[in-house]
Amino acid sequence: MDLTLLKDGIFVMIIGMGTVFVFLTVMIWVMELNGKFLQIINKFFPEEIPVEKKPVKSNAKNEDEEVALAIACAMAKAGKAA
Repeated sequence: MDLTLLKDGIFVMIIGMGTVFVFLTVMIWVMELNGKFLQIINKFFPEEIPVEKKPVKSNAKNEDEEVALAIACAMAKAGKAA
Protein backbone atom coordinates (compact mmCIF):
# COMPACT_ATOMS: atom_id res chain seq x y z
CA MET A 1 0.00 0.00 0.00
CA ASP A 2 1.32 3.38 -0.99
CA LEU A 3 1.37 5.87 1.89
CA THR A 4 1.61 8.89 -0.41
CA LEU A 5 -1.90 8.16 -1.73
CA LEU A 6 -3.20 7.94 1.83
CA LYS A 7 -1.49 11.21 2.75
CA ASP A 8 -2.90 12.91 -0.36
CA GLY A 9 -6.39 11.60 0.43
CA ILE A 10 -6.25 12.88 4.00
CA PHE A 11 -4.95 16.24 2.75
CA VAL A 12 -7.81 16.58 0.25
CA MET A 13 -10.31 15.56 2.95
CA ILE A 14 -8.97 18.21 5.34
CA ILE A 15 -9.11 20.88 2.61
CA GLY A 16 -12.71 19.90 1.74
CA MET A 17 -13.92 19.81 5.35
CA GLY A 18 -12.17 23.10 6.06
CA THR A 19 -13.86 24.71 3.08
CA VAL A 20 -17.28 23.51 4.25
CA PHE A 21 -16.59 24.71 7.79
CA VAL A 22 -15.55 28.17 6.59
CA PHE A 23 -18.57 28.42 4.27
CA LEU A 24 -21.02 27.45 7.04
CA THR A 25 -19.40 29.87 9.48
CA VAL A 26 -19.66 32.73 6.98
CA MET A 27 -23.26 31.76 6.15
CA ILE A 28 -24.28 31.84 9.84
CA TRP A 29 -22.57 35.22 10.30
CA VAL A 30 -24.33 36.67 7.25
CA MET A 31 -27.72 35.33 8.42
CA GLU A 32 -27.27 36.91 11.86
CA LEU A 33 -26.25 40.20 10.25
CA ASN A 34 -29.27 40.02 7.96
CA GLY A 35 -31.57 39.42 10.95
CA LYS A 36 -30.23 42.48 12.76
CA PHE A 37 -30.56 44.55 9.57
CA LEU A 38 -34.17 43.44 9.09
CA GLN A 39 -35.02 44.32 12.71
CA ILE A 40 -33.76 47.86 12.09
CA ILE A 41 -35.67 48.12 8.80
CA ASN A 42 -38.83 46.70 10.42
CA LYS A 43 -38.87 49.59 12.92
CA PHE A 44 -39.28 52.06 10.04
CA PHE A 45 -41.46 49.89 7.76
CA PRO A 46 -43.54 47.53 9.91
CA GLU A 47 -45.48 44.72 8.29
CA GLU A 48 -49.24 44.88 8.24
CA ILE A 49 -50.88 42.10 10.20
CA PRO A 50 -53.81 40.69 8.24
CA VAL A 51 -57.10 40.45 10.13
CA GLU A 52 -58.63 37.00 9.93
CA LYS A 53 -62.29 36.92 9.07
CA LYS A 54 -64.29 34.38 11.00
CA PRO A 55 -66.59 32.27 8.87
CA VAL A 56 -70.29 32.77 9.36
CA LYS A 57 -71.85 29.80 11.09
CA SER A 58 -74.68 28.28 9.12
CA ASN A 59 -77.17 25.63 9.99
CA ALA A 60 -76.32 22.11 8.89
CA LYS A 61 -80.00 21.54 8.14
CA ASN A 62 -79.96 24.41 5.64
CA GLU A 63 -76.86 22.98 3.94
CA ASP A 64 -78.48 19.54 3.69
CA GLU A 65 -81.50 21.06 2.05
CA GLU A 66 -79.33 22.88 -0.48
CA VAL A 67 -77.47 19.67 -1.34
CA ALA A 68 -80.75 17.77 -1.75
CA LEU A 69 -82.09 20.54 -3.98
CA ALA A 70 -78.94 20.49 -6.14
CA ILE A 71 -79.20 16.70 -6.53
CA ALA A 72 -82.89 16.95 -7.45
CA CYS A 73 -82.16 19.66 -10.04
CA ALA A 74 -79.36 17.59 -11.56
CA MET A 75 -81.57 14.51 -11.78
CA ALA A 76 -84.40 16.54 -13.32
CA LYS A 77 -82.02 18.00 -15.88
CA ALA A 78 -80.80 14.50 -16.76
CA GLY A 79 -84.39 13.33 -17.18
CA LYS A 80 -84.37 10.91 -14.26
CA ALA A 81 -87.18 11.34 -11.77
CA ALA A 82 -86.73 10.12 -8.24
